Amino acid sequence: MSEIIAQYGLILLGMACLFGFFMAWGVGANDVANAMGTSVGAGAITIKQAIIIAMVFEFAGAWLAGGEVTSTIRSGIIDVETAGFEQSPELLVYGMLSSLLAAGIWLIIASKNGWPVSTTHSIIGAIVGFAVVGISFDSVMWGQIGSIVASWIISPLFSGTIAFFLFMTVQKLVLDTDDPFGNAKKYVPYYIFLVGFVIAMVTMVKGLSHVGLEVTFTQSAALALVFGIVIMILGVVMLRRIQMVPSENREDHFHSVERVFGVLMIFTACSMAFAHGSNDVANAIGPLAAVNGVVQSGGVFEAESALPVWILLLGGLGIVAGLAMWGHRVIATIGKNITELTPSRGFAAELAAATTVVIASGTGIPVSTTHTLVGAVLGVGVARGIGALNLRVVGKIFLSWIVTLPVGAILSIIFFFIFRAVLG
Repeated sequence: MSEIIAQYGLILLGMACLFGFFMAWGVGANDVANAMGTSVGAGAITIKQAIIIAMVFEFAGAWLAGGEVTSTIRSGIIDVETAGFEQSPELLVYGMLSSLLAAGIWLIIASKNGWPVSTTHSIIGAIVGFAVVGISFDSVMWGQIGSIVASWIISPLFSGTIAFFLFMTVQKLVLDTDDPFGNAKKYVPYYIFLVGFVIAMVTMVKGLSHVGLEVTFTQSAALALVFGIVIMILGVVMLRRIQMVPSENREDHFHSVERVFGVLMIFTACSMAFAHGSNDVANAIGPLAAVNGVVQSGGVFEAESALPVWILLLGGLGIVAGLAMWGHRVIATIGKNITELTPSRGFAAELAAATTVVIASGTGIPVSTTHTLVGAVLGVGVARGIGALNLRVVGKIFLSWIVTLPVGAILSIIFFFIFRAVLG
């Protein structure tokens, strides 16, 4: 057993909890705002409603479908055997503490400026940074990093393409018809069914195994079908309340149509929060879970260890606190500044992004929710013509993405050497 772990174990775990909460707070302030920005920007929900939806569905996503990505962040980036943690497990603890602190600080800076950066980039950049400089170049699983980096390019393209085609169907079936309001009421329930089905399906197939429930693919499909139908019925009940504004003005007709899509966006906001919880909570709690594992076992790092409930709760609480306190800054960028969003456009972006993120969560790849959602919003903008995009804001966002990896790595390296000097 490592002397340092024996002597300072509880202090190190306490620091990990504090930094983990700090990182989760940053995830809430920056990333959850991405998830909710489209709904708020499109005027479908208020900031208060966004916070309530996030509280419930971020939690549910982390709880039901967050295990796969947590294990990647915890043990899929550094090769534990090559790194030699058996002799000095405290190095892993210092590294994970440094990563949490570095990523958390960068997220605070970005959130203050309203930049939607990637928490996934931040934490992975930080972990790779301390591993390369503090341990060795070979200790990083470069193959795994390659697939993660590839996913950062593929995920916005994938979600952008889905959003583009989804919005084209909306234009064809609803907006460009003689009776847009009637067609909106006719087709929106099917879109609501799609939202329910996609989220339920991915959760059943991939997420429930670590909660102890095993379901076959056929059972999953059947349950997802039922869930989709239940959600659709709920949507139909809500849609009945929306009546056409009697007016000769075509603009007012479209206002009524957007109110119908506003109901749909409540469902996509829930699905986006769920998807985000399933993928991005891991960024805050993966390193904390690694530190907890080392401290509890007295210095032995196990790649596979159970994820304690309290760690998920800590991550969930931090995320909700961050969103409530600072989320409005990034919400403005995503919801209003990239392209003008209405509920019919925002729904296409959110459903596309949520689908991409939950599929990635199921495969254990930590994609960037930010990239996915910005990609989807761009897809909707392109569907309306390139002039609909605010290219200056898009350029700023891309620049902040590029900077995130090196900043996370540099900060993490600095903190790693500070911890090693202070604690020995």
